[in-house]
Amino acid sequence: MTKKVVVIGAGFGGLSCAIGLASRGFDVTVLERQPTIGGKLQRITAEGYSFDRGPSTITMPEAFRSVFTAAGARMEDYCELYELEPRTRNIFADGSVVDLSRDTGRMKEQIAAYSSHDAMQYDAFMTESAALYRQADEQFMHKLLVTPRDRLSLPMLRGLLRVRPLVKLQTLLQRYFKHPHTLAMFGRYATYVGSSPYQSPSIFAMLGHVEANMGIYGVRGGTYRLADGLRQLAEERGVRIQLNTDVHQIVVQSGRVEGVDSNHGFFGAELVIANGDVLTVNRNLLSPALRPSMSDQVIDAYEPSLSGFVTLAGVRRQYDQLLHHTVFFPEQYEPEFKDIFDRKTAPADPTIYICWSGATEKGMAPEGASNLFILANAPYLSDEWDWTQKQDSYRNTILTNLEKRGITGLRHAEVLMNYTPQDIARDTLAHRGSIYGISSNSAKQTFFRPGNRSKDVRGLWYVGGTTHPGGGTPLVTLSGQLVAEYIAGSSW
Repeated sequence: MTKKVVVIGAGFGGLSCAIGLASRGFDVTVLERQPTIGGKLQRITAEGYSFDRGPSTITMPEAFRSVFTAAGARMEDYCELYELEPRTRNIFADGSVVDLSRDTGRMKEQIAAYSSHDAMQYDAFMTESAALYRQADEQFMHKLLVTPRDRLSLPMLRGLLRVRPLVKLQTLLQRYFKHPHTLAMFGRYATYVGSSPYQSPSIFAMLGHVEANMGIYGVRGGTYRLADGLRQLAEERGVRIQLNTDVHQIVVQSGRVEGVDSNHGFFGAELVIANGDVLTVNRNLLSPALRPSMSDQVIDAYEPSLSGFVTLAGVRRQYDQLLHHTVFFPEQYEPEFKDIFDRKTAPADPTIYICWSGATEKGMAPEGASNLFILANAPYLSDEWDWTQKQDSYRNTILTNLEKRGITGLRHAEVLMNYTPQDIARDTLAHRGSIYGISSNSAKQTFFRPGNRSKDVRGLWYVGGTTHPGGGTPLVTLSGQLVAEYIAGSSW
């Protein structure tokens, strides 16, 4: 008899897991509370402008391609990825510019314009970055840590020691670089997992290799096409996707899942895959008596990742300063993270990231216009900052900062809308509005995240950014694949 599976959430983790299980003969239903699939990635259209609200920097394309390949399909038949070169433009407060590139000579030349020392250290840093990536790839990213034996195996412990989990990212960077521009440019990789470079482990230096050598990619038609390609493949493999369906409770009988209750009734299942924040799922969908290992005290002890404040701007002009991806750094980098994680307030002088997909692809905006996704890192929700009262004034701060950098005219944009951490929490039930689940501001929260298999309820599994292997779109997608492979090959 075909085993029934319910997947809660149609984000990248949920869709990849649903495809993996359906391709192996499971009867899979995906329940999504939003009116569209994609989780935190949503397509927004207005006045002839098209925006991707959510993940925009796509790396590690094999993490996505392998979902299609394992299901007997070609990713190219569903969506097209194209490599960006240069990858990202980094603009510093003094006007210095570094366009991240696969060309090491070009990188050293750009860095040398402000620091000959850092330029000479670039090759050595990239060698270290590649070595860290190899360790992560071999020991962590493609293995589930389901049992204590998995977590404490000799190869795993050796790999953990090799990546020096107690060394901070900033500390590692300072072994190579001295100039604040270079330190900020590579320290920013901690924010890719919702964390601070001054607290997170040095493993995230591997992202230098991931971006410069392995590449950053655009998606033809916008990043949302990647999620939509997964949806199409899922449905072709027999997955039923039901939208506007809000799960109220995971039903448990004698310690095992029986299914879920929702606003559209009961869905019976022998397996439930929760593609949502592990902390929210436990607190909202399981009674305390059913989750002794994930009590409210345990949940509250986790530090959430940072969140983000987004402005979508559709404006009838274009900007020579901008590439597909552009980052404007403040004069000092560290205060941003003290504001976010210590004071829990929006940064007074934030780093500002802009994705302009229209830079590489026509049709995303009217002729001669720009579709700008503007992101500033923000604190997770707390009593210290009220977005209801402060979002318009903070947007004014962002626009003022951009005007100083030559990005003018946004106040009179045809489209100008905000998306706050409160909105993220409302739409996706992300714990305290965090983007990446829990932070990676400690070795424990980086390498020993909540497990993919529930310790308390048999038949309940987790995929997504809060669980292994971590936050970020490729790793979230991998989590779904790994769980599907494990379930199909075991008695779960």
